[in-house]
Amino acid sequence: MPQRSTGGDPTSAWQVFWIFLRLGLTSFGGPVAHLGYFRDELVQRRQWLTERSYADLVALCQFLPGPASSQVGMALGLMRAGMPGALAAWLGFTLPSALVLALFGAGLAGGYAVLPAGALHGLKVVAVAVVAQAVWGMARSLCAGRARVTLMALACCAVLLVPGVWGQVGVMLAAGAAGWWLFGRGRAAAPEPAIGAPDGLHVPLRRRTGAVLLVAFAALLVLLPLAVRLWPGSLLAMVDAFYRVGALVFGGGHVVLPLLQAEVVGPGWVSADAFLAGYGATQAVPGPLFTFAAFLGASMQVWPGGWLGAAVCLVAIFVPSFLLVAGALPFWEPLRRSPHAQAVLAGVNAAVVGLLLAALYHPVWTSAIHGGADFGLALAAFVALVFWRAPPWAVVLACGAGGALLAAWL
Repeated sequence: MPQRSTGGDPTSAWQVFWIFLRLGLTSFGGPVAHLGYFRDELVQRRQWLTERSYADLVALCQFLPGPASSQVGMALGLMRAGMPGALAAWLGFTLPSALVLALFGAGLAGGYAVLPAGALHGLKVVAVAVVAQAVWGMARSLCAGRARVTLMALACCAVLLVPGVWGQVGVMLAAGAAGWWLFGRGRAAAPEPAIGAPDGLHVPLRRRTGAVLLVAFAALLVLLPLAVRLWPGSLLAMVDAFYRVGALVFGGGHVVLPLLQAEVVGPGWVSADAFLAGYGATQAVPGPLFTFAAFLGASMQVWPGGWLGAAVCLVAIFVPSFLLVAGALPFWEPLRRSPHAQAVLAGVNAAVVGLLLAALYHPVWTSAIHGGADFGLALAAFVALVFWRAPPWAVVLACGAGGALLAAWL
């Protein structure tokens, strides 16, 4: 029987870092695959916590906005080695892919031929297949039934009609209200677990500390836009944009695409071509999809770009996740049994699929598919990902090579 994380041999933050560094170097396949890697390493092999505790932790991180796999990693580090453990888990899991993507972005921004033009276009095409795969998988799990499918379709249409960040946020708020009305009425609360159950989550934080962290999360979300108005500047604007994206993304890494596209391509910070090429390259590296922020920061056409821009954007997009997961953990036990909270989440999740479907059309499809050859390459990548279960990194490399061959042949 796995032992609780409170038992005998606490892990140091340094040990947590090395464990998650190895996971960050080898965890290919996206957020769902990452959760599987965590379970194999930390539940089955190291027995840090029980299966039920791990399932509860995953449920919390799915409920919160932000990248679920990274939040689970932060929470595991927090439960094992306190606040230093949470930071160590994030650094270890994030650094490998962030460094590679920042190097790629800095090369593009410097005008270097990091990849041939055809290979770069192949990365844009594979982004079509990756986002389509995400829409396919999320729709099957989150849009069961006519009501959820209708919410998904309405959200997609609304976002296409009212583009921009506030249109997307408004859609998610409306979907949450609709979920509460459609799915929350007449539901009974889940039964209370036995007090002192052996597989409960051990959280080394008091509720008062959690409340302070949640207040800090909300305060930054409100104050950063005001600060940008009072003290205009590209650095503060970047922090605000990436913090807001990290705070408002429900549904995992792929959903960050439409929000980031509105924030960085709209004002001209990053070109549309570079944006999609970087998103395609992100599929070829292990670790969290939110490290796409390191690529965007490094490829910025305004100050600060390069390595400083990569560090600023990467930290800014992950800070909300840390504040939320550390702040919510002490309150999670009663919240997870609320039928109304689950109903709101059901509506939001259906809208998330609609947002992703809208992003599949624009900017992904409209920017990458210019003819029959592009469509054929995207279709082959989609079939390889969904039906042949090919590793995403292998599909990305194949599409890059395919794009180079098509450019030389056509």
